Amino acid sequence: MATILKADNIVKYFLEPEKFRVLKGVSFDVQQGEFLSIVGKSGCGKSTLLYILSTMDTDYEGQMEINGEVLTGKTQNELARFRNEHLGFVFQFHYLLPEFTALMNVMLPALRLGKYSKEEVEERAIQKLKLVEMDEYALKHASKLSGGQQQRVAIARALINDPAIIMGDEPTGNLDKTNSNKVFDIFKELAQENKQTIITVTHDMDFANGSDRIIEMQDGQVLDIRTPQ
Repeated sequence: MATILKADNIVKYFLEPEKFRVLKGVSFDVQQGEFLSIVGKSGCGKSTLLYILSTMDTDYEGQMEINGEVLTGKTQNELARFRNEHLGFVFQFHYLLPEFTALMNVMLPALRLGKYSKEEVEERAIQKLKLVEMDEYALKHASKLSGGQQQRVAIARALINDPAIIMGDEPTGNLDKTNSNKVFDIFKELAQENKQTIITVTHDMDFANGSDRIIEMQDGQVLDIRTPQ
């Protein structure tokens, strides 16, 4: 399987209240179609690392590449374009626009990308909602959906541009067990069937143990990389 993401000696400092090294030379590769979980205690640097991997934080030392393209040193505009086309994001809080329908929330990143006509975008959005079993709620306003439903719409939105990598920051952090399992099953299917790469930061060890590989972090370093038994 091809390597899709390569992090090489990533070092990150926080400067407030005083200079502090939060990531201490983190290196690893991720394969296409792999479902990877990053775990560790609060404050170990896992969310900081995810923001660097997502290209949203560019203030770090070391090098990061995705799909063979070195992203370190690119401009904010170049990175924004790259993100919209190649990366999808699912956060602990779904960040849906409450006044818009589920369908419109899913369509927005594709309309911004400008690759397809509005009709094509709508058709694609309905397909993605179907994938997460939310197509029957397409015309409901986001504010009228339950937490679990909103998170599934957020996954559909992350999928709209067919990203190579989907990154999740505590994607099940606000969900009960039933909805956590639904989100897990969607991610597993995307990795296995669509060969999309999933990288999630999680505190949920049941979730992590179902993924293909776990990176455990401690004090800004990789403590262990293992395949769950």
